[in-house]
Amino acid sequence: MYITTFYSFKGGVGRTMALANIAVELANTGRRVLAVDFDLEAPGLDTFDILGSENFVPGIIDFVGEYLDSGQAPEVDRFIYKSSGIGDRGGLWIMPSGAQRESYATKFNQIDWATLYEKHDGYLLFEDLKEQWEETIKPDYVLIDSRTGHTDTAGICTRQLPDAVLLLFFPNEQNLRGLTRIVQDIRSEARTPRNKEIALHFVMSNVPDLDDEDRILESKISAFQQQLDFDHEPAIVHRYNSLALLNQVVFTKDRPKSRLAQEYRKLVQEIVRGNLADREGALAYIQRAGRHLRSRGVRYESQQRMDETLQDIEEMHSSDGEVLFTLGMFREDQQHLEQAVSLFDRALKAGYTEPDGYLQRARVRAGSGDMDGANEDAWQALRSDRLPPPLVRRAIRLASPDSLKGVAESAAVASLDFEDQLWLAHTLYESEEESKIAVSLLQSLVDDDNQPENKRISARSELVSAYIGIGKCDEAANLLRHRGRDVDEMDIGDAFNYGMAIWGATGEVRPQLFERVVKLNQENPKTKEQPNYLQCMSIACWASGDRAMAFNFERQAREAIRVRRRPEFSCWRYRRVTAKAFEEDLDEIRALVSGDTARTPRFMTPATEGEKNSKS
Repeated sequence: MYITTFYSFKGGVGRTMALANIAVELANTGRRVLAVDFDLEAPGLDTFDILGSENFVPGIIDFVGEYLDSGQAPEVDRFIYKSSGIGDRGGLWIMPSGAQRESYATKFNQIDWATLYEKHDGYLLFEDLKEQWEETIKPDYVLIDSRTGHTDTAGICTRQLPDAVLLLFFPNEQNLRGLTRIVQDIRSEARTPRNKEIALHFVMSNVPDLDDEDRILESKISAFQQQLDFDHEPAIVHRYNSLALLNQVVFTKDRPKSRLAQEYRKLVQEIVRGNLADREGALAYIQRAGRHLRSRGVRYESQQRMDETLQDIEEMHSSDGEVLFTLGMFREDQQHLEQAVSLFDRALKAGYTEPDGYLQRARVRAGSGDMDGANEDAWQALRSDRLPPPLVRRAIRLASPDSLKGVAESAAVASLDFEDQLWLAHTLYESEEESKIAVSLLQSLVDDDNQPENKRISARSELVSAYIGIGKCDEAANLLRHRGRDVDEMDIGDAFNYGMAIWGATGEVRPQLFERVVKLNQENPKTKEQPNYLQCMSIACWASGDRAMAFNFERQAREAIRVRRRPEFSCWRYRRVTAKAFEEDLDEIRALVSGDTARTPRFMTPATEGEKNSKS
């Protein structure tokens, strides 16, 4: 049960309207909500159709009156009624200020609130009321409408009862002066024996939607932030010009697309984020904690306090798979791998069905050396048809190399469309096993007669690179000469690959094939190209007999990779390699250009067992 009081120092800011809209929105999103009308001098919650009752129902005034007469707290269920306008997902209950009869004013005036607390254990009465709310209604949220100004009941609503107070104000000096004392009083609760920290939500309300050319509103916001000691931007509810306000329309229900409804929903999010018992609030807190963990900035709370809060969340949501999974990700970021694996285990057992749950556990298992467990989880993910392409690639890389046969037919891969499969194949060149998967994928795309020819041509060019990477240079050359195509018909990429495929298949360098590459580059010279392109041009110039240009391109490729410092496809191996490995390949190319004819591309040399199982 999370109690939020709606308070404004002055009227005219739409406090009750905001409460009604937020209560209905929370209830319509599946929460159990109790709305309490503690604005005893000017009650109004029950004037909204959806919050009203056809019968005279006693409320706060009557509850307190009976207590003073009998000395015992009455059963609260007689003072609460349920709204009939909320669907099955949630529920909305109302505790009115009191039965609106002629005797209401008399009953109100008979209560001396100071005496209630000093001589009749008023504090315990309202603690009992909270317990009865919990036992009778079991609400997720209690929203209290408090009266304006400094009153005898203000402390009950803003200090004793709530977990949070939503402060609505029009940004002028009168409101600033009045709120200053209220905010100080609320914050002082943290320094009492109760040690109660009450969350504060600052909301500018009834603000004109006008250009702030003279920065009037900006200066007012700054003044409120400075004097009330908060640094974030306050939420805003703009003035809304509509006659529907006269009918007290609940905009989140009846006009859900209106700007006013959207602004109220933002306030809902603010309240929910503060409630750790609400799964959305818990998830939001974990995400904030993750950002703080990765940030070098000032933390909003101590590490000890954060860990205690996360432990509370884990206990409160012990059967919520998504919360446990998100906690597991946080513990992984903290490098608490055993805790992370345990949380992922519990998340999956609790019904977390997203395949990334298995992938996350696979990654942690791999990091802790449990390769069998990582492989098992990776394949669990690959059996899902709901895995996006980047996660399919991650699953493949987490699976054991000797288990990857048939991965191209897995549900995760088969469910991808043509473009996504082509993208996946293009990224799978970090090992021989990945290249073999790429070949399997690309072959099926090339053979797909239902696809347009231009798409199949793209897949065919990609398949050439994959073939060369696994040593099938004859197949690559034949594919490039598809339907009798001559080398003079090839673009620069295919021409280069054809020259490399022939070199790999025959062991001979044929200068005329690479001359085509040099000619095409001269016809369309490119600057600041990718390291791979410059590397290819270095080899092509060497093969054509132009050693000076070969050295020049090799030097440019080296400069480019040092700027990028990230993995790059290397035509020396037909693999995607680290920046360091790419420079090592350039070292070998430089040796080749310098006259070391014993140098040959690595794709032509059978890989050792260690190289086969490595991921560069």
